[in-house]
Amino acid sequence: MSPSNTSMRRFFHIMADGDPVVAEDLNTALSALKGGGYIWLNYLDPAREELEALIEPLGIHPLSVEDCLDDNQIPKIEDYQTNTFILFNKFFYDTGELFIDEVDLFLGRNFIILVSHNLHGNGSFLDRLEQMAALDRGNVLQGPDYLLQVILDYLVDQKFHTIEALKDELDGIEENIINSIETFRPQELMRLRRSVLSLRKSITHEREILMKICRGDSRFVTEKSIYHFRDIYDHLAKFYEEAEIYREMISNFMEIYLSMMNNRMTMLANRTNRVVRRLTLITTIFMPLTLLTGIGGMSEWSMMTGPRNWKIAYPLFLILMVVIGFINYLILKKAESKDEDGVD
Repeated sequence: MSPSNTSMRRFFHIMADGDPVVAEDLNTALSALKGGGYIWLNYLDPAREELEALIEPLGIHPLSVEDCLDDNQIPKIEDYQTNTFILFNKFFYDTGELFIDEVDLFLGRNFIILVSHNLHGNGSFLDRLEQMAALDRGNVLQGPDYLLQVILDYLVDQKFHTIEALKDELDGIEENIINSIETFRPQELMRLRRSVLSLRKSITHEREILMKICRGDSRFVTEKSIYHFRDIYDHLAKFYEEAEIYREMISNFMEIYLSMMNNRMTMLANRTNRVVRRLTLITTIFMPLTLLTGIGGMSEWSMMTGPRNWKIAYPLFLILMVVIGFINYLILKKAESKDEDGVD
């Protein structure tokens, strides 16, 4: 497997009393270690052969190389005899979707290796990371563990932009539910829920990484630098709490949405019941009238009154039907009032 067209290599040799010096290749960087200091190796979208070339000279474990090449790994920290392997996540939120990119770090006595993949703007990520290291030159010159702190601090700070983007979307969804429930799509809530759960899961494991470092579990992190990692842990703890708040907000929004939809369905059902009740009232009133007209022979004018009395009988018959209909109406209204008042 050869390096991809988007691959990038940046190697630096860093001395305690000077600026970082660019090394042309891995052999040059390894040779520079003989003069002291430490090396910083950056790999963007590397080939397997390039990472396997680090196994013998730097003692990188083959399983760690496999982790670097596998996708969708959860954040973790593993200690080996010659280095500490850290798998961290970089968040990228765009067009309403959360992307999680893997960043792999190897910390040794005199080296630090960063491996990332060209998924979502990682080329510019390396540029910004090196700029941050240049701005924090005082810490970078003190050793690879201080540079690790600079890298992790930058990765954690970048999560803030994702947190803010999710918050803005949740605010918009809340307004949409309240003001225009008809056009709201519940799929948006489910999409946000997946993003928040992925964010929360990643931060949970990353907190464990920082907790182990702050406890001094890694032999390659000096006691003096641990104080800087505690600040990073505090930031992650804050982001975790916000992710929990967002998860609860999404659950509440879903309950509000379902409640409002149930209310609308109840209103529609009540409206339908009122229409049916009116139709039933009309039908009930006209049922006895229909019976009377059938018996009275409205189509046979001489059946009941004879040909001589129909001029008097028919008006009386019509008046009788009106009276019966009105009485039925009063009886039905009274019965309906009793039902509404709960009277049997």
